[in-house]
Amino acid sequence: MATADAVIIGGGVMGCGMLYNLATRGVTNTVLLEKDVLASGSTSKSQAILRMHYSNEVTTDLAWKSLELFKNFEDMTGMPSGYTQTGYFLIVDQENRAALRENVAMQKRIGVDTDIVTVEDVRDIAPMLATADNEAYAYEPQSGYADPYSVTTGYANAARELGAKVRSGTLVTGIDIDGDRVRAVLTADERIETDIAVIAAGPWSGPLLKSVGVDLHLQPVRHQVVMLRRPQDIVPDHPIIGDVVNDLSARPDTGNLTLVGVGEEDHSDPDTYNQGVDMPMVEKTFDALVNRMPGMSQALFRGGWSGLFTTTPDWHPVLDRIDGIDGLYCAVGFSGHGFKLSPMITQAMAEMITGEPTSVDISMLDLKRFEEGRLMKSRYSMQVLA
Repeated sequence: MATADAVIIGGGVMGCGMLYNLATRGVTNTVLLEKDVLASGSTSKSQAILRMHYSNEVTTDLAWKSLELFKNFEDMTGMPSGYTQTGYFLIVDQENRAALRENVAMQKRIGVDTDIVTVEDVRDIAPMLATADNEAYAYEPQSGYADPYSVTTGYANAARELGAKVRSGTLVTGIDIDGDRVRAVLTADERIETDIAVIAAGPWSGPLLKSVGVDLHLQPVRHQVVMLRRPQDIVPDHPIIGDVVNDLSARPDTGNLTLVGVGEEDHSDPDTYNQGVDMPMVEKTFDALVNRMPGMSQALFRGGWSGLFTTTPDWHPVLDRIDGIDGLYCAVGFSGHGFKLSPMITQAMAEMITGEPTSVDISMLDLKRFEEGRLMKSRYSMQVLA
């Protein structure tokens, strides 16, 4: 009979990060179960932007502290994170100017390297960006992007070296609950006896939670990423932008590419959704990007992909133990924030599981907040900035 001190369900960056952080705390008789290959779900489809601009202290703090871990990831795990510093501009219209000021003030209190900048500053830092007097801008010079696959496998490999086990191609079929506690995690081929099970299965988390009587109203949402090749002589590079005015995000990539994130389509089935991009959306995205970056009018379409955000009612994750089922934990519903927050979230979850104080106070991301009306709020209409 197989046994483990903890079983983690899901082999994305959250599952592998928790496996690693448990192992560094001496919990190494652990098993991670992934139905496909590591990072094959939402993690691999991430735009992988690392920015700190949020409307809530907890997400800002998680992002800021995670950035340092991305920078030092190779020292931690032996694998580079692919962190690339580009700088990040958030661009809002007149309606959101006050919200921008409030958010930047909060972020600076936490210690984030950010500031409100003028139109002249934007032109000096990023002359390829179009500006307007009725817009407002915040700038984060240390922000950038990283490599989701490298981070996920870096965590997994480092955890293996410490004694943890990783099983790909292993579908979890259920969690055995005896009375009020976890007894085992079930797969098609075996039963793994354990006192601790952690659900971190991305868009597949909802059905698994419902199977043990927990409904967090998780909703997979399709998000498209359009890939364009820049005209190198006109736009050789650019910072990352979060453009509320044109409803897009864009980051540079190697090979003179720009990755533009757009669109949120509800009710997507993680097993059957369209993983490509829709040509009408490509055309709309191209026009919107050219509004902000006129030099991209000569860019070439080079494909793209779609991934899934797993959203909660307030677009913030649930990081908690499940009331009434001793030993069952969940890290779900990241709503498009997950990769950038993953180093600190996975550390905090490991601390929660082992009974340590968490390095960041994540108590407001509990599952009870929905029934108690303590939803997290965004100062912007764009929920991914909550």
